[in-house]
Amino acid sequence: MNSEGHRGATELGVTRTAATRAGRLTVYFGAAPGVGKTYAMLDEAHRRQDRGTDVVVGFVETHGRAGTAAQLEGLEAVPRHTITYQDAEFSELDVDAVLRRAPRVAMVDELAHTNVPGSRHEKRWQDVAELLEAGIDVVTTVNVQHLESLNDDVYAITGVRQRETVPDGVVRDADQIQLIDLPPQALRRRLAHGNVYRAEQIDASLSAYFRVGNLTALRELALLWLADRVDDALLTYRRDERIEAPWPARERIVVAVTGGPEGETLLRRGARIAQRAAGSELIAVHVLATDGLPSAPPTVIAAQRALVESLGGVFDTVVGEDVASAVVDFARGVNATMIVVGVSRRSRLREALSESYGVEVARLAQNIDVHLMTHEGARSGRRTGTRAATLSGRRTGAGWALGVIGTALLTAVLYLLRDTLGLPSDIVLFLALTVAVALVGGRWPSLISAAGGFLALNFFFTPPTGRFTIADPENALALAVFLLVAIGVASVVDLAGRRTAQAFRARAEASALAAVSRSVLSGQDTAQAIVDRLTETFTLTSVSLLERPGGDRGPWAPLATSGEHPALSPEAAQTVIPIDGHTVLALCGRVLPASDRLVLEAFASQAGVVLEQRKLRAQADEARALQQTEATRNTLLAAVSHDLRTPLAMIRTAVDGLASTDVELAPEDSEFLVSTISTSASRLERLIDNLLDLSRVQTGSVRPVLQDVSLDEIVPLATEGFDIGALAVDVPESLPLVSTDPGMLERVLANVISNAVRHSPPGAPVRISASPMGGEVVVRIADTGSGLADEAKDHMFEPFQRLGDTSPDGLGLGLAVAQGLAIAVGATLTAEDTPGGGLTIVLAVPMAKGHVS
Repeated sequence: MNSEGHRGATELGVTRTAATRAGRLTVYFGAAPGVGKTYAMLDEAHRRQDRGTDVVVGFVETHGRAGTAAQLEGLEAVPRHTITYQDAEFSELDVDAVLRRAPRVAMVDELAHTNVPGSRHEKRWQDVAELLEAGIDVVTTVNVQHLESLNDDVYAITGVRQRETVPDGVVRDADQIQLIDLPPQALRRRLAHGNVYRAEQIDASLSAYFRVGNLTALRELALLWLADRVDDALLTYRRDERIEAPWPARERIVVAVTGGPEGETLLRRGARIAQRAAGSELIAVHVLATDGLPSAPPTVIAAQRALVESLGGVFDTVVGEDVASAVVDFARGVNATMIVVGVSRRSRLREALSESYGVEVARLAQNIDVHLMTHEGARSGRRTGTRAATLSGRRTGAGWALGVIGTALLTAVLYLLRDTLGLPSDIVLFLALTVAVALVGGRWPSLISAAGGFLALNFFFTPPTGRFTIADPENALALAVFLLVAIGVASVVDLAGRRTAQAFRARAEASALAAVSRSVLSGQDTAQAIVDRLTETFTLTSVSLLERPGGDRGPWAPLATSGEHPALSPEAAQTVIPIDGHTVLALCGRVLPASDRLVLEAFASQAGVVLEQRKLRAQADEARALQQTEATRNTLLAAVSHDLRTPLAMIRTAVDGLASTDVELAPEDSEFLVSTISTSASRLERLIDNLLDLSRVQTGSVRPVLQDVSLDEIVPLATEGFDIGALAVDVPESLPLVSTDPGMLERVLANVISNAVRHSPPGAPVRISASPMGGEVVVRIADTGSGLADEAKDHMFEPFQRLGDTSPDGLGLGLAVAQGLAIAVGATLTAEDTPGGGLTIVLAVPMAKGHVS
C-alpha cells in the first residue's frame, strides 16, 4: 500500500539537482519488528542501483538476521561514526560522511532511534532531516509503535511503554509511505524459526509482545493510521485542485439533527447504513442560527451527541443562516457520500406554501445521495424547539400595573395639556409608554397598553373628541400606524428580552454541565461534585444521591449529600429525579418548575456515568486482584512442584547413597554425596528465603530501619561468596552517605549481582560502579550478556520471571524481591542496555540529608 504525501511527485521525470531541491523521504512502515522493513528497504536499494542511481547505505542494523545481512552485499556502505560513552564504544550514523559522499539516495534504518550522547543530534530523524535539507533522498524504516501520537495506544495494547518515538509529522510528511504488512501467524512463524530474535529470546517474545492479539491490534492500528494519511492526501489534492464534488473513496454518512425527538431515530438509521460498508464513518451535524443561540435544549443536543459517540461516530456543530445550505456545505467539506435527513414536521398546508427543509437539502445536494427518512413526528405540524423564557411574576405584575395605570395617568396629563400639545406629540408619548411596558412586563401588558393608548387617542384627542369616530382621514391613518408600530415594537422588545434571558440561562446551564462533564471525563469520582453543583445552581437547601442496593424493597442509602438536613429517602424530598431503577436524586428546598427538569435530567445522566465508572473501577480492581492472585498461585504451585522438589530429591538420593549398606563407597564418592547434600540444601534455603521475602513484601510487613551509612560498607557484604574474577568493583570511599536500611539494601544488591553473574558469559566480569547524581547515589551493575528486549524490561521485576534464563536454579524471584525491598527503603531499580551489549541494573539510593547538595 502506498501513500503519496503532498511534498511532490514520484521520482519519474524529476531532474532537479541536490543543490536546488530538497531530498525526498520514503518510509517503510510496519506494525511490529520482524515484518521485513529493513529487508524491503535494501531490496529497494538494489533496484535503484540497478537502474543507475547513486545509492549508499548510511546505517542499517541487521540484528543478526542472515537474510538482512545478505542484502547488504553489493551495496556501498558509508563508514559509521564511533562514539565512546561510559567506557564503551558505539557506532552511529555519520552524517558528515554521508554529506561528503553526497549520494543521490541514502538508506538509513530505524528512524525513531535515539543516538548515543555526544552525537550530532539527539534523534536519528533529526539526522535524516539534515540529509534531506542537503538534497539527499532518504529511505528509512519505522514501526507503528514508535509514532508519538500512538504511544499511549500501543502501551494499552502491549503493556510496553516505547521509549523511542518519532513525531507523527515527520512520517506523515514523507513523500512516500510503503506499508510492509505480514499476518500475525506468519510473523510468529518467522520469529519461531529464528529469523527475528536470537534463540534465547524467542519463547519470551512469543508469550509476551508477539501474542496474536497484540500483533492483530498493532496491525489494525498501522492500517488505520496509514488510511487516515491517505485520506488527508486525498483531501489536500481535492482542495488544491478545487474539486468540490465528493469522491466516494470511503462511505461517509452525514446525519442532520435538529434537536427534535426524531434525532435518535435518524442517528440509529445512519449507523445501520454506515455498518453496511467496512471503514464507513458516521458524522452527525447540528446547525446553529447565526446569532449563536441554540435551536433545541442543550440537554437534548448533549444526549444526541452521547448517542453518536456510543455508535462510533462524531458530532459536529456548525453555524449557518440557512440550515439546508449549511448541512450541504458541511457534507461537501467532509467528502460525504450520503446525507440522512428526516421528513419535515410541517403540515401539508405549510409544505405547499414553502419548500420543506428535507426537500431543500435534496435539491442542493446534487451528486450527494440524500436519504429522506420518515418518523413519528413527520407532517404532524408540531414544532419543537426552545421554550420561550418566562418572566418572573413580579415583573409581569409591574408590567400590567404600568400598562393600565400608566395609560390612565398619561391620558389625564395629556388631557390637561391638550391646548399645548398636538396629536403627533400625544402619539409619540403613548408609543414610548408602550415600549416601557414591553421592557418591564413583556408582550401581553404592552399589547394592552397599545390598545388602551389607541382608544384614548381616538376618544380624547382626535377630533371629534368624546366619540370613537375620526373626521380627518389623515388622523385615522396616524392612529392606525401608531397601533401597528406599537404592536411591532412591543413584540420585538419582548422577543429581545426573552432571547437575552434564554441566552443567559443556556450559558449558565452549559457552564454547570461542562464543569461536571470535565470532571467526569477526567475519570474523577464526582458524585459529591454533582450534588454540590446542583445545590449551588438551583439554590436548594440540600441534594442527596440515593441508592437502593437491596432492590425494590431495600432501604435507601446516601451515596453523596450536600446542604443541611438532606433527604435520606425520596419521600422526604420536594423533587425526585430518577437515574435508574434503584438510584435517584432527591432535592429539598423548593419545588422546581418543569422547565428545569431537562437540566436536572442531564445532571442525573452525569451522576449515572459517575456511578457506572465507580462500579466498573471496583469490578476491574477486583478482577485484577483475583487474576493476580490466581496467576501467582498457579505459578507458585508449578514452581514448587519442580524447583523445590529438585533439591529435595537430590538430598534424598545422596542421603540414601550414604546410608546404604549394600555398597561400600569410596572416599571420593562419599565426599561427592556430602557436597551434593550441602549444595542442594543451600539452594533450597535460598529458594525458601526468596519466597518468604516476597511474601513479606507483598503483604506490606517489611519495616525498614533507615540509617546514614556508606555504600563502601554495604557493597563488600553483598559481594561475598562470588568468585574474585566474576566481579569488577569500583565503589569509592569518598561517596556521600546514603539513607537506607543496610540489611535490606545488602539483600537488594546481592540479588541483583547474583542475577548479573548468572547471565554474564564466562570470563566477562560484572562491573559494579557508584557515583553521586543529584540527591542520590547511583549504583550500576552491568553485565555483558545477551541483554533483554525493551518490551521484556518492563516485566523483569515481576515475580516468577526467568526471561532468557535457561538455568534450572531459581523461581525467578530474585529481582522481584530486590524491587520490593528497594521500594521499601526508598530506592529505585531500573534497567537499561549495557553499551556494547548486555543489561545494566541501575540502583538509585537517596543521600543522607546532610549530604544532599
